[in-house]
Amino acid sequence: MSSYAVRVYGDPVLKQVAHDVEHVDGSLVRLVNDMVETMYDSEGVGLAAPQVGVQKRLFVYDVGDGPQVMINPTIAEAEGEWYHDEGCLSIPGLRLGIVRPKQVHISGFDLDGKEIALEADEFLGRVFQHEVDHLDGVLMVERLEDDMRKQALRVLRDRALGLDTTAMEAKLVSADSQREV
Repeated sequence: MSSYAVRVYGDPVLKQVAHDVEHVDGSLVRLVNDMVETMYDSEGVGLAAPQVGVQKRLFVYDVGDGPQVMINPTIAEAEGEWYHDEGCLSIPGLRLGIVRPKQVHISGFDLDGKEIALEADEFLGRVFQHEVDHLDGVLMVERLEDDMRKQALRVLRDRALGLDTTAMEAKLVSADSQREV
C-alpha cells in the first residue's frame, strides 16, 4: 500500500503552484522516501509533491538508475522539439501525444543541499518537464493541441460522470500513430 494516494484530475491541488522548499529536514526526507514508495507502487517514473497533496517544489523520479530527487528545480534552457506519447499518474489510463522540447538543462538541489545541474534529452528531459509542470500547476492536457485537448477533456468529464469512454479513448490520436519528430 502506498504511503500517499495520488491526486487525480479534478483535484484543485493539481492546479496550484508549489512553494519553494526552504529547509531540508527529517520531515522532508520522510516525504521524499514516501513519495518514492508511492511512485513505485503506482508504477510511475516520476512523481511531484503536488500529486500527493503537498505544495512543495520537489519531485522524485527513477528512469532506471535508482530513485532521485530534485528540489526547487528550474529549467534554464530548452531546445528542439520531440513529439511523443506521455502518461500521467494523475490522469490514469490516458496516453497522449505531446510536443515538448527535446533537450533541457535543469538545475536544483538534492537532499544534502548540493546543487544539481543536468542536461537531459528525450525521455529523461520529458520526465523533468512533466514534473516541473506539476510544480507550476500545469497538467499534460494543457500541452495538447486544441482539438486533441477538447477530446481528452471530454473523456475526463465523461469518466467523472461514470460513463464508458472506451470508444472515445480509442479515437484520441497518439504520437505513435500521428507523426514522428
